[in-house]
Amino acid sequence: MTQTLKTKVLIIGAGTGGYVAGIRCGQLGLDTVLVDGGDGLGGTCLNVGCIPSKAIIHAANKFETVSKAADGGTLGITATAPAIDLTKTVEWKDGIVRKLNNGVAALLKKAKVKVIKGWATFADAKTCTVKTHDGDITITAEHVILATGSEPVELPFLPFGGDVISSTEALSLDKVPNKLVVVGGGYIGLELGIAFRKLGAEVAIVEMADRLLPLYDKALTDPVANWLKNHGVELHLGAKAGSFENGSLNVTGADGQAMKIAADKVLVTVGRKPRTQGFGLENMGVAMAGPFVKIDDRCATSMKNVWAVGDLTGEPMLAHKGSAQGEVVAEIIAGHDKRFDPVTIAAVCFTEPEIVSAGLGPQDVTGRDDVIQAVFPLMAIGRALAIEAGDDGGFLRVLASKADHRLLGVQAVGQHVSELSNSFAQMLEMGAVLEDVAGVIHVHPTLGEAFHEASLRALGHAIHI
Repeated sequence: MTQTLKTKVLIIGAGTGGYVAGIRCGQLGLDTVLVDGGDGLGGTCLNVGCIPSKAIIHAANKFETVSKAADGGTLGITATAPAIDLTKTVEWKDGIVRKLNNGVAALLKKAKVKVIKGWATFADAKTCTVKTHDGDITITAEHVILATGSEPVELPFLPFGGDVISSTEALSLDKVPNKLVVVGGGYIGLELGIAFRKLGAEVAIVEMADRLLPLYDKALTDPVANWLKNHGVELHLGAKAGSFENGSLNVTGADGQAMKIAADKVLVTVGRKPRTQGFGLENMGVAMAGPFVKIDDRCATSMKNVWAVGDLTGEPMLAHKGSAQGEVVAEIIAGHDKRFDPVTIAAVCFTEPEIVSAGLGPQDVTGRDDVIQAVFPLMAIGRALAIEAGDDGGFLRVLASKADHRLLGVQAVGQHVSELSNSFAQMLEMGAVLEDVAGVIHVHPTLGEAFHEASLRALGHAIHI
């Protein structure tokens, strides 16, 4: 027997875009149903992405610290050689995920959002059938918000299964592999590859481009490349991965020579693609922009009262973009005059060291003579030296207009610089000029002083360099 349900707002997908949209809809008094057919409340980010990966990275950092203390000592601290039971580490990570899952569920309940667990299939733009454990439910809605997210790209010659894994499986391994080969030198592959190197695995990275993290400028990525080199990570750049057979990955090197790289696990991280299949998107009459759903600055699709947020709508495929879009759509449905028009969406790589980029970078202003660029090294910041964060080539860079000194972009590379990302985004969003940053009394001793000093340097009068 099929149940029927009518609602004001129907949200498909419970990731950071969908559940935030749901909570905001509920706060605004909109009758809302949220259908969760994917990874669970919180979506990829909470369950198999951002949160669990940062938990594993944190554990790897702790392990590395103790390992240094056991290898001749560090900071006057000595210890015996550490061991890791990855099963227990994963259990701890899973506990964090459960706690956050429960928190999201509680917030949705408080907002009076009806959550249905099951997979939705649309017959038309406003009608879908959800298959649940208790039978089918047909839902009709006045407004539909698509927030189906994304999934890992699978290579046809390296299908997922067995010892060929995606980031999802990498975050739930029961032991550290002796030899891990990472296919793809983007942020996901590097974050996990570095973490497993810290945990004791031998790691090799195979990347088609001629350098790592090709979306970032070389100055930002050089400290990461140096860390990999100094820690014995094999780099195969300009190389193409092939099939995985008998414990070896076939690779064609930059010189065209074939080679085999032994591996216990092959982690494929060549990107993510929007989740557009399996829920009847083709029956909804929405226009596409390549592989993504096309939206305007209100997150509206070409079909009236059908909205889309998050990874489904294109780059940057970042959780915080989806959340911001979800809020905007909820408020528009409630009658508010809103637009999704951010000045910047900051991006962070939780590599070693970390990378942050907001706004324009050097590659975006090549050939322009109307831009000021100034760099300040973290090694000149007392706090960085005191926490061993200043000796890895880290720096902070500002770009600003020569004419009016308005900030155009801010980047940084170094340990813990991810915590500066919101300051960068805030200043850019507010339309700050260099004098605004220079006029803020920055707390000493903190890493944020580098933002102050870089801005002073751009104005021609840095104090500590």
